[in-house]
Amino acid sequence: MSKDVEKRLVVGMDGDDTLWHNENILWSAEQKFQQVLLHYLSAEDLSHRLYETEMRNLSLFGYGAKGFVLSMIETAIEVTDGRIAVADIQSLVDLLKEIIWHPVHLIDSAAHVVEELSRSYRLILISKGELFHQEHKVASSGLADFFSAVEIVSEKDQSVYARILTKYDVDPSNFVMVGNSLRSDIDPILKLGARAIHVPYEITWKHEGQSSLDPKNRTYVLCNSLTEVAHALREMESMD
Repeated sequence: MSKDVEKRLVVGMDGDDTLWHNENILWSAEQKFQQVLLHYLSAEDLSHRLYETEMRNLSLFGYGAKGFVLSMIETAIEVTDGRIAVADIQSLVDLLKEIIWHPVHLIDSAAHVVEELSRSYRLILISKGELFHQEHKVASSGLADFFSAVEIVSEKDQSVYARILTKYDVDPSNFVMVGNSLRSDIDPILKLGARAIHVPYEITWKHEGQSSLDPKNRTYVLCNSLTEVAHALREMESMD
């Protein structure tokens, strides 16, 4: 295969829970939040109330650790009828700092896979969340130099992906998105006429698990790990 053909596909890659761990950190933080308030509500009820608050606040705070912990604080005030101790509020603020400065741990084989893919494909990192925190993760990951471009976005929907493809002069038919979220990485890409590779993570946030896609009528490629992505891309090329 010639170098020109090898470079034909442009590959987008998600960051959180595709290249580095994220949801397990937030899951652990939620357990600590529940411990603060277990004498008010059960863990299950607290999780439900927190999720409701997050959804209410999503259009205000966006995705990311800051919105997550602000929703924790609001939920804590609500379930305690304003009686939550100042020390407990401080513990949640400290939890936010802990999340933001948590070391970036790459998912197994991520560094090797990204380096390998960069030799054959033009890579674009497309990560969703709060700008400062995402910039920190990208810089700390050690992967930035393997990408021709980095896009940090507040949402991943059809219009955002269309803007990115237009910006980098990429035809949707030549674009493949790799990510863990059906809602954010797969569904909107398929609607644009591009292709997608789903690499599930061990934990999925309820919101990201919601999608109009029918898993029984899959039009995307499912890989059980990042190590299968290169083969999946070669298979896509062979069918063109």
